[in-house]
Amino acid sequence: EVQLVESGGGLVQAGGSLRLSCAASGFTFDDYAIGWFRQAPGKEREGVSCISSSDGSTYYADSVKGRFTISSDNAKNTVYLQMNSLKPEDTAVYYCAAGSSCHVWAHEYDYWGQGTQVTVSS
Repeated sequence: EVQLVESGGGLVQAGGSLRLSCAASGFTFDDYAIGWFRQAPGKEREGVSCISSSDGSTYYADSVKGRFTISSDNAKNTVYLQMNSLKPEDTAVYYCAAGSSCHVWAHEYDYWGQGTQVTVSS
């Protein structure tokens, strides 16, 4: 059974940091890219970052460049999203997803986690 389990969300003040984790199982981790998406109330799901497990290539949305860092521990089948200098506009449910390669569009991903809430207070 394919599973993606996010953890690490919570409530933090503006300027603070959180590290999200995405633990994957049930598929060959090295064959997939793992992306992070977020969805705020009333807004569409947007891509935040992505990492290719095969070669480590990384991608970031302009809104998080310089603040967020994605990394992968292939031995643990886990991808992390380190989020620094958080802003209230980063508040959303964060999802990780697995796909054949990094894509901007959510529909290109095959598997999704259940999401973890990140709330940044001003």
